[in-house]
Amino acid sequence: MTAISLSAIEKSFGATRVLEGINLDIADGEFLTLVGPSGCGKSTLLRILAGLEAPTSGRVEIGGRDVTNVRPAHRNLAMVFQSYALYPHLTVAQNMMTPLKLRDLSMVQRLPFLGPLMARGAYRAILGQVEDTAKILKIDHLLDRKPGQLSGGQRQRAALGRAMVRKPVAFLMDEPLSNLDAALRIHMRSELAELHRSLKTTFVYVTHDQAEALTMSDRMAVMMDGNILQLGAPDEIYNNPRDIRVAEFVGAPKINLLPGTLDEAGHARCGEMVLARAAANGVVGCVTLGLRPEHLALCDRGASESLSGRVAHKENLGADIYLHVSVLDGAQRLVVRVSPVEGAEISIGETRSFHRLHGQAMVFGKDGKRLDLAVPASEVAEVA
Repeated sequence: MTAISLSAIEKSFGATRVLEGINLDIADGEFLTLVGPSGCGKSTLLRILAGLEAPTSGRVEIGGRDVTNVRPAHRNLAMVFQSYALYPHLTVAQNMMTPLKLRDLSMVQRLPFLGPLMARGAYRAILGQVEDTAKILKIDHLLDRKPGQLSGGQRQRAALGRAMVRKPVAFLMDEPLSNLDAALRIHMRSELAELHRSLKTTFVYVTHDQAEALTMSDRMAVMMDGNILQLGAPDEIYNNPRDIRVAEFVGAPKINLLPGTLDEAGHARCGEMVLARAAANGVVGCVTLGLRPEHLALCDRGASESLSGRVAHKENLGADIYLHVSVLDGAQRLVVRVSPVEGAEISIGETRSFHRLHGQAMVFGKDGKRLDLAVPASEVAEVA
């Protein structure tokens, strides 16, 4: 078993606390993503797991073994960096062979790297392993090229191949796709997910891009200010954020956050729009109502229990159109997803009304914590 456990991990750089008591268990073979804005501590946590940083306090275990003070080379982890870190003067094959040469294995340890005295049997074994890995990554035809002759996606595959040949207990990836263009990033997301399924090895992935976390992860840990705010499956994080900061960070376009009030009967109200049974556990007063763009739909102008506003901007993405609507006398901006057919009939500057909540809207208290998690979606009123 190669499960990973981080217990009470704290890290400070001088007087600045970067991590505050992180507890995290990663299952064997899991794809877990650490996601959050820049400066939240996700890369520092990954470096502590890799052994490149020492925690100020806490414990790191891999496969039940305490490795807190074990050197990086002896943790049997493979790390893939944002910059690829390929040797520019070596071919792809030579780059992929490098960890096997440097590794503390009796077969490789005494062999000069690609020198005339290299034992043929050992070299063939290493080359065979490199070629097998290259075939999996579909770069076997690039083994004789140097990094300068490769595209960004090919370099990323070569960096992955160099990590894979070691057969590590886990892969640690620090924003490996951030240097790629948008189309290639989307393509590489699916390739990484497929690679994880075929290798059945633990992946710990760091990114600031919530789309990467949602599309690839078995679980994702949303980090901010040195803490894990929420840990769970992507669907759970998206549909049931426990904190308003998680709700804002996950999802594109961002969730609509509107001021509202909550009465003693548990009805949350924003303007004329009402949500029934918010289950706020006795909380009354000012709240924040969260509505994702897909939770709203067009309705007849002036319909009861609806929000009306002026369409300020139309964002056409082909399959969807996002309307940016000024509501509550222009004090708030609402983003609504509509179909291309609906969007074609709407002009910038006209006033439209919206209602019909699909699924469960979200109610957050003054402290930013979710108030209505206990209410099933079927019990939330669909305003029509």
